[in-house]
Amino acid sequence: MPLRDRVAIVTGAAQGIGRAYAIGLAEEGAKVVAADILSSAKTVKAIHAKGGVAIDVCTDVSEEKSVRMLVDRTFAEFGRIDILVNNAAIFVAVYPLRDFTEVTVETWDKVMAVNVRGTFLCCRAVAPIMRKQKYGRIINISSSVFWRGIPGFLHYSASKAAIIGMTRALAHELGQDGITVNSIAPGYTQSEGVIRVQEEGIGQDPHQVAAAQAIPRPQVPEDLVGTLVFLSSDASAFVTGQTIVVDGGLALN
Repeated sequence: MPLRDRVAIVTGAAQGIGRAYAIGLAEEGAKVVAADILSSAKTVKAIHAKGGVAIDVCTDVSEEKSVRMLVDRTFAEFGRIDILVNNAAIFVAVYPLRDFTEVTVETWDKVMAVNVRGTFLCCRAVAPIMRKQKYGRIINISSSVFWRGIPGFLHYSASKAAIIGMTRALAHELGQDGITVNSIAPGYTQSEGVIRVQEEGIGQDPHQVAAAQAIPRPQVPEDLVGTLVFLSSDASAFVTGQTIVVDGGLALN
C-alpha cells in the first residue's frame, strides 16, 4: 500500500471524480479528509466500509477562513498533511454553454473564485506544514479543455489554464522543501453532475466525444485514480511541475 499512513485532503470529495479520488487514495492506505461545500458523508461511509480512515469536513474553498479551518482540523486530527488534491471546481454549473459575450461578470468571478482562488488558498494553507515536514504532494486538477478550446467554455477554460501556470510556478517555489506539485487534466468524465446535464439535454453526447478519442469509450472517474495515486506516492518523487492529460487521447485531436 504505497500511501499507508499518509494523510490526504481531497477537495470536492462529496461526489463524482472527487469521491473516486478520495476512495482510491484510501484504498492505497491514506487517511482521507473529504472536503466539500456539500456533505461528504457518503464518501466517508464508502471508505469506512472498506476499512479505511476518513473524516468529512465542510469547506468552501473560495473562502480563506474556511480553508484555514480545514487545514487546522486535518492537522489536529492526524498530526500531518502529506497530500493535497485540489479537485473542487465549478464545471456543471457553466451549462448551458453560451457565447463568451453572454457570460456575466458575476459568473466569471464565481468560476475564478472556486477554480483558481480555491486552489491558491488550499496550496498556501498546507505549504507551511509540508515545508516543516520536508515532504508533500500537491496535485492540482486542470482539464483537457485547456488544449481543445471548446466554444462556450471560455471562463472554465481560462480557470483551468491558470491551474497549469500555478502548478509550474509552485513546483519551483516548493521543490527545495521536498514538495512536488503536479496537475492532472481529465477529459469529459461521466460523473454524476455530467450525467445529469446530459439527461437534461444540455450536455455533450458522451459517445460523440468518445468517438473522437484514441480510446473510444466514455471516460469514467475511476480512469483518473491510477494517475492520482502515482503522483501522490513516492514513485513520483522526481516528477514535478508536470501536467498529465488523462482523457483517452481526446486532446490529441
